[in-house]
Amino acid sequence: MAQISLSYPKIKGSKEIEHYNCSCIAFEKYDGTNLHWVWERELGWYAFGTRRSRFDLDKKGIDDFNIAHPGLEKASDIFIKDFSTQLEKIFRSNSDYVNYSEIIVFTEFLGNNSFAGMHKKEDEKQLVMFDVQTSQEIITPDRFIRDFQEFKIAKIIYKGKLSGKFINDVREGKFNIIEGVVCKGFTNNKLWMVKIKTNAYMKKLKETFKENWENYWE
Repeated sequence: MAQISLSYPKIKGSKEIEHYNCSCIAFEKYDGTNLHWVWERELGWYAFGTRRSRFDLDKKGIDDFNIAHPGLEKASDIFIKDFSTQLEKIFRSNSDYVNYSEIIVFTEFLGNNSFAGMHKKEDEKQLVMFDVQTSQEIITPDRFIRDFQEFKIAKIIYKGKLSGKFINDVREGKFNIIEGVVCKGFTNNKLWMVKIKTNAYMKKLKETFKENWENYWE
């Protein structure tokens, strides 16, 4: 295992929005565990881990990961079965990816009753793909949807302007989602992201964690 800097950037909360009225795509934000998977042109899929740790994607590395992160044991099996082969075909055949030596895929690991990064052992688990990074840059949301829609990807909740009305609608639970959304846009050739959480989810956090609930705020 190796300790790493954040594998996925911290997303600003809705109190820090800088892109009001900019076009965006809002994806459902899933209440699970953020995992990354690293592919290299010569080695294939060779590493994986959480936001702050990385393991070899081989038997020993998977065993070490499972010991270090109880509750996430099914993640590698799901990725290898449902994602690895088809993703590699895209990276080797799609002209938009053939010039990159290393690509990182980001997924959320969760079950039906996952909450605040905690998972119930008896739940059936899934991985939801939500981003792809090439050469230190996360690809645009339009490109992500275009190239990876055949996989289990984050559900598209909204396309349009990032308006106050949309933010309030998310918070008030008008989109039938549990945790919230991540809005992604591309302005002045730069990707930006902001997360918006539902009031119901924040209330549940407050009731569950009480004094420490602010640590889970946006």
